[in-house]
Amino acid sequence: MKKELVSIITPMYKGAAFIGDTVCGVLNQTYSDWEMIIVDDCSPDNGAGVIEAKKWANGDERIKIIESKQNRGSSGARNIALGEARGRYIAFLDSDDIWHPDFLKEQLSFMKEKDAVLVFSSYRRIDENTKEEILRPFIVPEKATYRSLLKTCPIFPSTAVYDTEKTPKIFFNEQLGSMRDDYVYWLTMLKTIDCGWGNKNILVDYRMRKSSVTGNKMNVIRPQWNVLYRVEKVGLLPSIYYFICWACISYLKYRK
Repeated sequence: MKKELVSIITPMYKGAAFIGDTVCGVLNQTYSDWEMIIVDDCSPDNGAGVIEAKKWANGDERIKIIESKQNRGSSGARNIALGEARGRYIAFLDSDDIWHPDFLKEQLSFMKEKDAVLVFSSYRRIDENTKEEILRPFIVPEKATYRSLLKTCPIFPSTAVYDTEKTPKIFFNEQLGSMRDDYVYWLTMLKTIDCGWGNKNILVDYRMRKSSVTGNKMNVIRPQWNVLYRVEKVGLLPSIYYFICWACISYLKYRK
């Protein structure tokens, strides 16, 4: 493990249209001690995403591109990348999101300021094609704990960084596929640490895609309930309470 290296975990599925912006955002970072591991999840695009990723990487040896031989979902693709990661710090970046140039520098500084294990940040919500802001920026709370996360999840994967010297590297539950897998990931981590710290600075552009699995929030209702009742097993009445909290907060979060 390299002491100050950040390993950037990027799953990709049919990512040709947007991976260029994502790679450019990494190449433009003011913090340069990073490796980026892009895992193409057996995309049915004749290698178009991989070709684009290689083109924008332009031979930079810090960028590693892996082609999975089977489709394992975002959780499986992230696990492949996590298995290859050599850095002390783990950061996640989806293949259609864009980091602002100071993302890594600010998050690592914020992590040291708070003596934190896990940090996450506020983010802009942009149109998938025009990149114009379509909802107000999401400003994160000061902290996230296991209990608060049962009500709502303010941790967007592309904003999160954690320190493997303070908590073991965690792998994703692939049985969940691509629905709420990241939510369960943070719940699992927050069972073992006091909290994650929220950086209120806006450091990421989240591209809101209509075609994404979670783009239609109605698709998330059953998986959300399953996480509370079947995965976390918090009990029937607490599950109902947390589910109602989640539904109300989600409505406020996504209203225009």
